[in-house]
Amino acid sequence: MDDALITVGEHARIGPGAQLMTALHPVDEHQRRREGWERAAPITIGGNVWLGAAVTVGPGVTIGRNSVVGAGSVVLSDIPDHVVAVGSPAKVIRTTAVEDGSR
Repeated sequence: MDDALITVGEHARIGPGAQLMTALHPVDEHQRRREGWERAAPITIGGNVWLGAAVTVGPGVTIGRNSVVGAGSVVLSDIPDHVVAVGSPAKVIRTTAVEDGSR
């Protein structure tokens, strides 16, 4: 039931096998048995973002502009602009800013 909006900014790149999953569901077994228990939350991928191969992005997540998410990462909370995030769950490890322009 992935029926929430997914917005992808200009020049964003999404690697092979990446999953953008908007569906939410309760963990409680009694709530899961009720009709209409599943819902969805939108995902926003900013401009010039690079999602590596096999990245998973969860419901309600925003990935900020000019950010990079490393291959195989699982993104369950928002990622700010201009950072590199990796891992499961994804954590920011550095900025994407070039300090001295030598690169």
